[in-house]
Amino acid sequence: MSEVAPGMLLVATPALLDPNFADSVVLMLDVDDSGALGVILNQPSPVPVAEVLAGWSEVVAEPGVLFRGGPVSTEGALAVGLLRASAEAPVGFKEVVGRLGLVDLDTPVELVDGWLDGMRIFAGYAGWGPDQLEGEIEEGSWYVVPGEAPDVFRDDPSELWRDVLRRQPGQLAWHSTRPVDPDMN
Repeated sequence: MSEVAPGMLLVATPALLDPNFADSVVLMLDVDDSGALGVILNQPSPVPVAEVLAGWSEVVAEPGVLFRGGPVSTEGALAVGLLRASAEAPVGFKEVVGRLGLVDLDTPVELVDGWLDGMRIFAGYAGWGPDQLEGEIEEGSWYVVPGEAPDVFRDDPSELWRDVLRRQPGQLAWHSTRPVDPDMN
């Protein structure tokens, strides 16, 4: 699983039949011998952050809703934040890659507010056991591509899948133009 690392993106291929991940883009947060963990970036929920975690509603990026991070532990929440360029990591921030990291939602908001250029809260996460993700990649369920911080904090993530593929080199970019229903092509 050497090509999958924190900060990388998994982009669902048409071969991925699991409805939890159809056309999804997953940001990898942790990858090691015991498994992998990430969050789905392009599945916003209709639930405003203010309804669930009121103190954080002023800190999160637009559209200000919880995102469905994945099918595991959907009653829990993970927050991903982007440190400001000149900021040092505040209390409650754990670096994932570069300025991107996890924000501990038990940290008082005032200790984090002002240190971040963006933050998003995810209900649940996507998780894989040892060798499970590697098997899914080998069977053709995921494209593994570099991530960019703006991918995490888009106001409208509805075209994220296509945009991420479009910026890839070579033939991989061609996949961004596939129709939603290939039978209609």
